[in-house]
Formats: sequence, structure tokens, C-alpha cells
Amino acid sequence: MTTPRPETLAKLTPVLTKRWLSPDAWRIGTYEQLDGYAALRKALKAHPDDLIQLIKDSGLRGRGGAGFPTGLKWGFIPQGDGKPHYLVVNADEGEPGTCKDLPLMTHDPHALVEGVIIASYAIRAARAYIYIRGEAVHAARRLRNAVQEAYDKGYLGRNILRSGYDLELVVHSGAGAYICGEETALLDSLEGFRGQPRLRPPFPATHGLYASPTVVNNVGTIASVPPIVLGGADWWKSMGTEKSSGPMIYSLSGRIANPGQYECSMGVTLRELLELAGGMQPGHNLRFWTPGGSSTPLLAAEHLDVPLDFEGVAAAGSILGTTATQIFSDQDCPVYATYRWLEFYHHESCGKCTPCREGNYWMVRVYRRILAGQGTHEDLDTLLDTCDNILGRSFCGLGDGATSSVTSSLQYFKQDYLDYIEGRTAPKLSEKTLVGAH
Repeated sequence: MTTPRPETLAKLTPVLTKRWLSPDAWRIGTYEQLDGYAALRKALKAHPDDLIQLIKDSGLRGRGGAGFPTGLKWGFIPQGDGKPHYLVVNADEGEPGTCKDLPLMTHDPHALVEGVIIASYAIRAARAYIYIRGEAVHAARRLRNAVQEAYDKGYLGRNILRSGYDLELVVHSGAGAYICGEETALLDSLEGFRGQPRLRPPFPATHGLYASPTVVNNVGTIASVPPIVLGGADWWKSMGTEKSSGPMIYSLSGRIANPGQYECSMGVTLRELLELAGGMQPGHNLRFWTPGGSSTPLLAAEHLDVPLDFEGVAAAGSILGTTATQIFSDQDCPVYATYRWLEFYHHESCGKCTPCREGNYWMVRVYRRILAGQGTHEDLDTLLDTCDNILGRSFCGLGDGATSSVTSSLQYFKQDYLDYIEGRTAPKLSEKTLVGAH
């Protein structure tokens, strides 16, 4: 296990995670002792438009994967239109390897609640929803308790802190469909329909929940709002890079000594994160990794020093995504890892569009054939051709994300595929997986 150097330790910037280890951190008493709801009091004295401008000035970008400028999204909401406005928090965290929102809601739920109130005030919403994944029972329980505590203390409900502002907040548990992490499928689910993506335009900013102006933001995005209100835009921009400001929670898992959440200034490298995490496990050497979950193209050991911000990862040919950094060693097989991810995307496809529904179905079968030792060289062309017909042609990003590991693993690890096809690597799956597969 390596000991981090002082300059590497300085990369740690606990902002969203600073209360996680405090005793009873999820209770409102602890939260109030540690700056809790001070940002709300400050925000309610400001004009809503000034809060939107503050978030724009801070450079905060969505923490859910796309990295869209948050203040710009808030500014899209039309004002004076006579329609109800809604804030919806996407807490449907379900991508393989992604695990930064659930611990935040479990350990510090009031950070999200306070962020919801401030954001709702800024966009003039009188009702907000937190859509949380159905399997996240413990986090949902903590969150509902925090919402009730906030109501009891006058932070939610009518005439919040005697400001004249009213807000109702609802915590809604989904049914465990990964597709509902896509914002328009989430809105359909919240309205009581089957979770399937909507055709855009129109966009949620004008036709969102109940066909009204709606902002949909990730948990980490909304939880970042109170620190920005308290610290200011310049303070937030003092962390991170010019175009990717602030800290980010990096979720490290896999073949490392100390898996977990590491909140660092954006732009940190995997080499530095590995140093913070105690290095690779004994006997393991880094071979491939995901910078942002299973829906982002794989990177290899040669990318150890890529800055983990939106621009740096994009320049390396991948996507920062949800910063779910899954780390694999020379004892892991990129072909098998890609197969397991594809099984997930095939299972979670909502079936609305043909490219995703059929493409993932057939790619899973091609992988089973390769891993059972019955693959052909033509299978590799079939995989690339199928990805080409899914990418950019699917109704939403699920199809696009499913192709990421396929194309990137073929780019960096084609020899691993050939070793299965040409018999140099023993089959990982038995032939019976090819019979009656469904």
C-alpha cells in the first residue's frame, strides 16, 4: 500500500462529503451545527434571478453525467407564463459502478433537501420531487426523515422562514428501472406511466412534468447549491479547472486497496486517485478502467495521467459521466467485462426503439458465442456494425452507452477477442449458454 504524497493529499477537497463522518450526520441537529440551512436563509433574502446568475457564474455543471451548465438550465425556465414550475431531482442512481448519490443521501440528506429548497426558489417552483431508486430503501428512509424534520423546523411548507415562499417536497420511490435515470423517462414514471423516454423537442424546460416548465437535476448537482450560495462563485471556481469548476465525488471500485468515495478538485488524475486509494491490490497491475461508469468508453493504463474533468476525459476519447471509476487489472478480461455490462443494458432496455432493443439482444448472443470458444473473425465486424446502427440512432442515451465498452474494448484489446476466437484463451462460458438463451 502506498502512502499519498502531501501534494496528492491536497487534491482532496471535502465539500459535499465534509459532514459524512460526523456523528448522526443525517439528523437536522447535526446539520444545523455544521452550516446547515444557513445558505437557505441567505438565499431567501436574494432575488431568484440573482441566484440563477450566481450558479451561472460559479460554472457548476451537472453531476449526473452530461455536464450541462446548471445555471443555464435554470435560466431556460420561462417566467411569468402562468404555469406551475417544478424541480425534479434525479436520484435514480443505477448504473453499474456508480455509487456517489446513495451515500450522499444516506449520510447527509439535508444537504440535498436544502439544495432543493434554494433551487426551487430560484426557478419559482412551488412543488419539488425527489425520484429515488426503488431498491435504495435505506437512503429513501433517511431522506424522508430529513424532509419531515425540515417541515417540522419550518424549512418546508408554507411561508418558509417567514419569507412568503411556499414549497412542498415529495420523495417518490421508483420501481427499479434503469431507464428511469433518463430524465424524460423519469418524468413519465413520476406521472404514473411506464418509464420510457420522450421524443425531444419539446424539452422539459417548457414541457416537463405535467407538461409544465421543469428542471431535472442530479443529486450531486442540487447538493452543490448550498455551498456555492455560502462560499460564492469565486470560491467554487478556485477548485477544479477553468471549464470544469468545483470538486467532484469520484467513486473508486475494483482492484484497489481502499475502494470508496474520494472528493477531489476536478482535473485530478487516476494516478493521483490510485495514490489516495492506497494503490492497486497486491499482485495486480492496472489494465483498463472506466472514468464514468459502464456507459463510458474504456480507458487503458496509458491514460493514467488524463485530467478527470469534462474536457480532459473527452479529449482522451471517453466521457466523465458519473465519475464511477471502475478499476480492472491484468487478471481481468475486458471481453468478459464488456459481456456482463451488455447483459445489463440488454435487460434494462425499455424496448421502445428498435436499435437498442434488438441490437443489444444480438450483441449479447455474439459475446456468448465468442466467450464459449465458438466465435469467428466475422463476429468482430458484426459487433462494430451493430454498434454503428445503435449509436446515434437510439431514442435515448441507453443505447449509445451500451456501445461504449464494445467499441473501446475492441479498440484497445482486440487481441483478447482474437485469443478466444483462435483458441489461445480457454472458453469462459460453456456451450449450454448458447442453447435456448433468452
